[in-house]
Amino acid sequence: MTPTFDAVVIGSGVNGLVAAAQLAKGGWSVALVEGRDRLGGFIASEERTLPGYLHDTYSSWHPLFVSGPAYAALGADLHRHGLEYRNTDGLITGTVTDEGRVVLAHRDPAATAGAFAHPEDRTAYLALLRRFLDNADALGGILGGEPRSPQVLRHVVKLLRRERFSGTEEWLRATVTSGRSYCRGAFRGDEPDVLWTPWLLHAGLSPDHALGGLTLPVLAATLHGFGLPVVAGGARNFVRAFEALLGELGVHVATGKPARRLLLTDGRVTGVATDGETFRTRRAVLASVTPTALYGELLPPDAPVPPAVRDEALRYRYGRAAMQLHVALSAPLGWRDARLAGVPLVHLGDGSASTAIACAEAEAGLLPRRPTLVVGQQYVLDPARVPDGAAALWIQLQELPYRPTGDAAGELDADGRWTKELTEGYVRRVLARVALHAPDLPEKLLAWDAITPSDLAAHNPNAVHGDPYGGSAELDQALLWRPLPGAARHATPVPGLWHIGASTHPGPGLGAGSGHLVARHLLRGRRRNGRR
Repeated sequence: MTPTFDAVVIGSGVNGLVAAAQLAKGGWSVALVEGRDRLGGFIASEERTLPGYLHDTYSSWHPLFVSGPAYAALGADLHRHGLEYRNTDGLITGTVTDEGRVVLAHRDPAATAGAFAHPEDRTAYLALLRRFLDNADALGGILGGEPRSPQVLRHVVKLLRRERFSGTEEWLRATVTSGRSYCRGAFRGDEPDVLWTPWLLHAGLSPDHALGGLTLPVLAATLHGFGLPVVAGGARNFVRAFEALLGELGVHVATGKPARRLLLTDGRVTGVATDGETFRTRRAVLASVTPTALYGELLPPDAPVPPAVRDEALRYRYGRAAMQLHVALSAPLGWRDARLAGVPLVHLGDGSASTAIACAEAEAGLLPRRPTLVVGQQYVLDPARVPDGAAALWIQLQELPYRPTGDAAGELDADGRWTKELTEGYVRRVLARVALHAPDLPEKLLAWDAITPSDLAAHNPNAVHGDPYGGSAELDQALLWRPLPGAARHATPVPGLWHIGASTHPGPGLGAGSGHLVARHLLRGRRRNGRR
């Protein structure tokens, strides 16, 4: 017999996991359907280099999760099932420029601002954070709620009451301002730019994209407030805690079952067909997929979808590609600036100046000459991930073309494919940049493993063109217009079908905002119907 559930969730990334758990906790019968043979999407840990070296394969840091509503709803259950975090009360992040200058961020904002060269910048930085915190409830409701809904108006009114029209307009201006321009206008010195504009890469932006002016204070306040937590024993334990919770709640988990098409009856979604099995639903299907897949592959041609929405889905833009590089070391690096040895995450670059150039080169199809490096040192927080006395690096490169057609440095032969030779050549460039600031890297390097843009796309169908963020997060594809202007709500034009995941509002990251929003809405709707 074909099983029938109240809800079927497609995809087991963080949004799918959260949605399935919250619906089941609310009394719904739920099936979670995953195409790969394991849950988690881009959440995994493996011994990628040598035995005894545990690397977070893809994502690693959880400040957006622990600061979000999904954690508030499920955190206690997950900790009961073994989830633990390691964090720091001291240094959280820093940037080292090509000339060796270091700018550091502490959990304490005052300690961070105290190192700025200009006294007025210290005052401005602390005032900026305080202003954000004073409006965090309103801004969080606007940025994290359903954009096209009456509920958001309450948060807008709250912001207007507190900030008046002029203050609210300042937040609007920040939304349409780039990170580079925002820093230039708010500060005399370049320390905030050098420190925080590389973080825009983690939001799928570049220093010159609109929305950066709002994203920077959000990121800075989040990291000051919540640090950079990593999962004790590797990110895989995050997934294991969810697996235990889903089992406890009776969720039917089906791995190795890629969704092939959605089944409709009288225009309403009634099931999901996978390879060899069909899952029927009484109430809802939640699809954590790209709009390209949802409207171009999963929905049948006769689905009640306006032609304009299908056309917008065909024209949905994907962002730059990324690479993940894992490095096993015999001992911790000897950074020229010894303070960096205790920093969990270090950016190598010159702030918006070099990052913007690398982004432009990548978007032109070129391998960046001076890529911005995201160097994670998770073992600083969780030493058990490496053998005694050893170390490991988690290096993320977020300024790459999916099909490299040239090399900005003129050193590597690129013909549109990530060949073994091209990957090795680019890894040498990356490691040489690290060695500028840690000269003992070559003698401590034991092994490395690279996950190319092609590998990302092969692992996760949502990483189209090697973009791990589910599509460009530029302003015209964010907020009111994510994923599509004609289908920007999580409720799709098809009754019973809900769209979640990185391609939907509030966008990429481990906050699980869309999964939580939709699950909460469905459960609230059930309670309303019961009261009626």
